[in-house]
This record gives sequence, structure tokens and C-alpha cells, in this order.
Amino acid sequence: MDEQRETLQRIVSTLANKNDEIHNFIDMLNQTIRNVQVNSSKVIRELDEEFDALYSVLDEMKGTMANTIQQERAHKIQALHNQLSQCGSALESSEELLELAARTLNIMDPTEFSKAARQIKDRVTMASAFRISLKPSISDSMTHLMVDFSLERHALQALRFLPVPKAPEIDTAACLVADNCITVSWRMPEEDSRVDHFVLEYRKTNFDGFARVKDEQPWEVIDYIKDTEYTLSGLKFDKKYMNVRVQACNKAVAGEYSDPVTLETKAFLFNLDNTSSHLNLKVEDTYVEWEPTGGKGQEKVKGKENKGSGQYPVLKSNKRSGAPSPKRTSIGTSPTAKGSRDRFTGESYTVLGDTTIESGQHYWEVRAQKDCKSYSVGVTYKNLGKFDQLGRTNSSWCIHINNWLQSTFSAKHNNKSKTLDIPIPDRIGVYCNFDGGQLMFYNANSKELLYAFRTKFTQPLLPGFMIWCGGLSVAKLQCSQVWDQGRKSFRSNTGKKRGSYCCKVSFSSFSAQI
Repeated sequence: MDEQRETLQRIVSTLANKNDEIHNFIDMLNQTIRNVQVNSSKVIRELDEEFDALYSVLDEMKGTMANTIQQERAHKIQALHNQLSQCGSALESSEELLELAARTLNIMDPTEFSKAARQIKDRVTMASAFRISLKPSISDSMTHLMVDFSLERHALQALRFLPVPKAPEIDTAACLVADNCITVSWRMPEEDSRVDHFVLEYRKTNFDGFARVKDEQPWEVIDYIKDTEYTLSGLKFDKKYMNVRVQACNKAVAGEYSDPVTLETKAFLFNLDNTSSHLNLKVEDTYVEWEPTGGKGQEKVKGKENKGSGQYPVLKSNKRSGAPSPKRTSIGTSPTAKGSRDRFTGESYTVLGDTTIESGQHYWEVRAQKDCKSYSVGVTYKNLGKFDQLGRTNSSWCIHINNWLQSTFSAKHNNKSKTLDIPIPDRIGVYCNFDGGQLMFYNANSKELLYAFRTKFTQPLLPGFMIWCGGLSVAKLQCSQVWDQGRKSFRSNTGKKRGSYCCKVSFSSFSAQI
């Protein structure tokens, strides 16, 4: 009976989830229908506008060309009228001269006749009738202003909808989510020289697939991207996932969006555990400071502002699951039970994180105050004794900075120390790959590997900090995984070897933004 009830409950749960998916899909289809109606009306309006603009251009061209013909006609007629007037004047003068010559023929006096004949001869020589051209100065042809729009008609008849760029394909293997940044990379399915730029859209969601229509967030838009990769920086991962999509645009039209890709932005966060810290340490959620008087370390200071060089975002965590696909129930960490262990005492000025690391890959950073005399940063199993110091047991690993009298920089484990002959950075990054057995420290500014331990972690780990005469600031930076269809992307390059435990790795994908 109980087994059948449990089976039936699973069936009910499965059916409820399926019904929810179908309801969501129905909402999506209805929204798609509305979008089709809106978009079709929009393109019809744009089509009308384009044809109206085309008609306007044709009317304007027609008016301009007709005006040219009319001007040519007026010019020719005026020239012909001028020539006609000249011919009329020449004809009038010639007729007058002809009449005079006819009268002269009737003169009988030889002297008078000879004089009149010479005058007529001189006038004939100068007569305009013999100097004008009897050929029209202007042709009556207007063929030079004729038009043939056969090619244009063919072009108009060949009008088609614009060639739309194909949808880009997001390259999930090159995408990266880290340090409150998302780098999205994509490619075109085939070469298209007409693509002018790309548009990237993203939105937050709590669903690992398509967002429910009723819960959809508006898309944030990044326009005019010339490259095929873009990094969104300064993000706040306050939702579990981020949807991203890309479209290509030519000079005239935008293409279809790529298939949306879902990036997981679940953060691994932890505070400092003030219930087990040394009494000489004043501990807040995001700050720890050594106090020589002691006894007041557990009182939280209300409204406390940053001290010294400022309370920088220092302890930063980056979770990347080692599992082949993202798990919805765990990120490889679990909170510890506060007050379940003895308080550190003696010379172990130690405070631990309140969340254990049990799997996956994690990252945080530490920045000390400028006047801090001595501090250690690392990890430890939960069995670290109340008198134990980081790095002096076989269950803790750390790097130690000592600025008392002279500066020393060393890596410590199992009470063995290795001096690091390199400058001490003001920001130290810690990368812990639990499943891979790697604990690495690097310069958070230059991304240079400082030191690396390789081991096999057999128990859950806690971030550990030891501080004397100074303070450490602690903050929570939300970083996350990259996943798509069960595949993870992890960028790595070759780092520098330092010490016998060093391995090849790059921390560029964990770079911090402070």
C-alpha cells in the first residue's frame, strides 16, 4: 500500500510538472500568435511606406525630367524665333533694295544712272540678306531627351523581400560565466559579408529552459556589436540563470535570433563563522580584525564602515561543478552548524568560513589592510584543533604573509614551509578544485600563479583565515557555472611552474573585478 502510494505520488508529481510545461507552452504559442499579428501589421505598414516613398521618388523624377524637356523646348523655340526675326529684317531690307534697283533702271541720264547704280551696288554688298544663314540654327529633334525605363521596369518587377541574415549560432564551448561577468561567443552558420553588426540580448530567469510567459523578464539589449564575442560585465547574479540570444543585422534588416542559450548563474556564497573564531578577532559577516584586548570579538558593530584602505570586496567565490550536468539540488557546498566546534584560542588567531566545500571548483580573494603584520589564507578540514594554526597540520594548507620586521612569503602544509621568492601581492586569489585535488594561489591583479598544492581531499573543506595585528575584509562575489546540454566550458592556458606541487593552469577565467 505504501509503495503504491509513493508510486502514485511520483506519477502525480510527474503529471503536474507535465501539465505546467504544457500550460507554459500554450501561453508561449498564444504569445507567438500575438507577435505574428503585430509583426505582420508592422511589416505591411513598412511596405506601404516603402512603396509610398518609391512613388514619391518616381513623381519627383518625372517632374524633374518633364521640366528639363520644357526648358529645352523653350530654348529651341526662342532660338528659332530669333532667327526668324533676323530673316524678316533681312527680307524687308532686300525688298526695299529691290524696289530701288527697279526704279534706277528707268533713269535715262547716264551720270545720274551711274551714280545710283554704284549706290545700289554698295548697299547690296552690305545687305544682311547676303550675310544671314538660311539654315535653322536649332534642330527640331528632341530624341536626346527620350527615356527607356525597360531596365528599371525589370528591376521593379524583380523586387523581392530583403535577404535576411541567418541566425547566428552561439558557441557554448567558448562561453564563460565568471567574476560577475558573462562572455558570449557566437558564429555565423555560413560566411555573410553583408552582416554589418550584431545585437545581443540577455535576461535573468529562475528557469533552466524557456521562461514562463507570465514570469518573463524584458530582454536587455546590447546593440551595434562588431565582433562575434561580447562580455557583459558588472552583473548581479540574483537569479539562477541567464538567457542569452544574438541576431545578425545587415545595413537594412535584422535577421532571426539565435536559439537562446541558458547559462547558470547560481552563486556560492559564504560568511565568516564568528561562533568559533578566536576571542581576539572581531568578526562580522564581511570583516575580521585582530584586537589585542580580546573578548569583544564577537560583537557585531552596527553601521561599521570600511577601515584603513577600505573594506574591499575581498573574499570572492566562484563555483563550477565537476558533474557532467548541472544539479538542481546542490552546488557542492553545505552550511556548517554554528557553535558546533570549540572556539580557537592560544596563538591560533583563526576564523573559518561557515560553508563547507564538498565538490566542484571554487574561488575567492583576500585583501589585507596595509598595516596588517601577519596573516594566512587557505583551507582546512573541519577537524582543525582549537590550538592549531593553518599550515601546521596535515589537514590544512595555506600561504602565509609576515610583515613583522621584514616581509616573508611562504606556502605551508603539515608544518612544512616553502619560501616564495616573489613579491607579495596586495590581492591574493585562492582557487580550490575539490574533485581535482588542487589548491592554487595566485596574484589576483596579474593572474600570475604563486603556488599550488596537489593532493586528494578526503573530507569537506572550509576556507580558513588567520590574522594578527591587522584586518581582512571579506565580501561575497557571485560567480557561477557555464553549462549547456550537460557540457561545461572551462577556459585554461598554461601557467608558470613554481615548486614541486605546481601544475599548469590559467586563472584568467577567475579574474576578479574589484
